[in-house]
Amino acid sequence: MSESKPTPPNLDLRRLIDRMGYGILVFDAADRLVMDNEAARVLLGPNLTLIRAEGWLAAAMLLDARRVEGPGAQDIRARALSSGEPVRFHTLLTGTYIPCWAVSVTGNDGQLYTLISMEQTDWVALREFMSTFRTEARLAVESTRGHADLIMQLMRKRPPGMTADQLAGRVKGFAEIIATHMYRLEMLLDLLYRLELLRTGQLPTLVNRDRRKIKLADFVEDFLESLIQEQPLDDIHSESLRDRLIVQIPSAITVGASAEYLRKALHDVLRNAIMYSPKEAPVILRADRLTPSDVVQIDVADQGCGIRAKESDRVFAPFQRARQPQIMAEFGYGISLYLVKAELDAMGGRIWYESEEGVGSTFSIKLPGS
Repeated sequence: MSESKPTPPNLDLRRLIDRMGYGILVFDAADRLVMDNEAARVLLGPNLTLIRAEGWLAAAMLLDARRVEGPGAQDIRARALSSGEPVRFHTLLTGTYIPCWAVSVTGNDGQLYTLISMEQTDWVALREFMSTFRTEARLAVESTRGHADLIMQLMRKRPPGMTADQLAGRVKGFAEIIATHMYRLEMLLDLLYRLELLRTGQLPTLVNRDRRKIKLADFVEDFLESLIQEQPLDDIHSESLRDRLIVQIPSAITVGASAEYLRKALHDVLRNAIMYSPKEAPVILRADRLTPSDVVQIDVADQGCGIRAKESDRVFAPFQRARQPQIMAEFGYGISLYLVKAELDAMGGRIWYESEEGVGSTFSIKLPGS
């Protein structure tokens, strides 16, 4: 017995579009603006009046303002109309580059329409990040100054009865605290730089400029060796990493990717797997070529605390962390996976995960083969 199909909801399309969080502009084949929504009115302000009067020509001029790289709005629209596929681009509005899409849509009247969607900038999230950065920077400066003063005092006047070994131990302890603060500040600076590349629309250009053929097994071996040689200020930078990590990557697999951003993705995903797993539990890093698509899938599987189903919407969201005690107890800012997802998107890849609370998680990355 076949299942009956659900009845489509009787919705007012204009009202539905007006409630969307994305700015929407719809142009007909005669270049007239035939639909917009509340988010577009907020983003475009007085410019929308000109677009309503002049149509697509005014919109194209606005979308192209101060864009120095990539195809113009006319070419983007032509590509969307000819291919039938969504075309992603960026434009400068209200002082920031925002992601946009151009899509062709066939109406009930058989006419071809162009839909432009524009994301609204999440200034709340950016303000939160800058607040975190200021707090961490202030703490790093104050702590470094305080511990440097203590080191100088110890060096100038050793407490009575303190041996040279004890003095060295005290100085080493203070130096390690300073180094930890500097490491965290350096991490924040890197995250801020990556966020800025994403916000200003520079990321796709940088990723494509650095794209090359990478022999994955050799790349991972060099990557892990560099991690082990780094100063162990983070759980991932540990001599035990080689013992815990099980690598299963066939020697013949190659990917087309940016080496820099592939390294960032592996670093951030591995860091999470190791941090949120028992200290001795193995972490598996494996890869395989999927046929016939010639796509390479990389998996990082752990036996950690897992992710609750109700927390799934927070995993790739910016400045969000799961509220589980095991996760909140570890150091982190809640932005690395958001950046990894954007960077992999820019490389033509994607990331997702499967998880069971109390059992573990597997984060999977797909990249074009080479």
